[in-house]
Amino acid sequence: MVAHKLRWRVDGDIQGEGAVMAAGARDLESFVRDALTRGCTREQTAVALAQAGWAPEQVKDALSAFAEVDFPVPVPRPRPYLSAREAFLYLVLFTTLYLSAYHLGSLLFDLVNRAFPDPAMLYLSRQGDSMRWSVATIVIAFPVFLWLSVRIGRELADQPVKRQSAVRRWLTYLTLFVSAVTLIIDLITLVDSMLGGELTVRFILKVVIVALIAGTAFGYYLRDLRQDEVAA
Repeated sequence: MVAHKLRWRVDGDIQGEGAVMAAGARDLESFVRDALTRGCTREQTAVALAQAGWAPEQVKDALSAFAEVDFPVPVPRPRPYLSAREAFLYLVLFTTLYLSAYHLGSLLFDLVNRAFPDPAMLYLSRQGDSMRWSVATIVIAFPVFLWLSVRIGRELADQPVKRQSAVRRWLTYLTLFVSAVTLIIDLITLVDSMLGGELTVRFILKVVIVALIAGTAFGYYLRDLRQDEVAA
């Protein structure tokens, strides 16, 4: 009984905090609308909100909700919305990206192992199975990724507001996070081997492969986010 009451109280607190945040956002948007309606400039409105303690990001979002057009009253901009179709497309897109990147690395690792074999390890039979599976995955997943990238790119060009999709931004930042962590671990492994005097051609090639794959993904999606900021 006590646990049930405690859970009910915690849930109620969370819902209350969410309601307060939503009410604050509505108040901010209403204030911006009223200020623009009465002839205040965007700069004056931003200064007033900053003096009142609003965060710059909140002020920027509130002002960007209204288009800069010559009209007697503030004109709201179209806002992105979450749809099941959009979530499906982005989940498949990023899943095929992860599969392609992982198995490309695995395939290149196996090729390095064949070119610079370790006499202490007998894994040629398993290596053949691994290479075959990696090739099969890339042949299927990578074309799907390219096709979805082109299709989504055309939709974003036709409807720039979709660049602010919550699903797209969350998965993009997740990809940046995974790429950054992979690069950091890759560099840590390199430095550790250098300090231990265990650097070999095979090891260096594998470090370069990981750095190239993770760095390419990180750079591409970082540039994509910057394009979103420009479009916004």
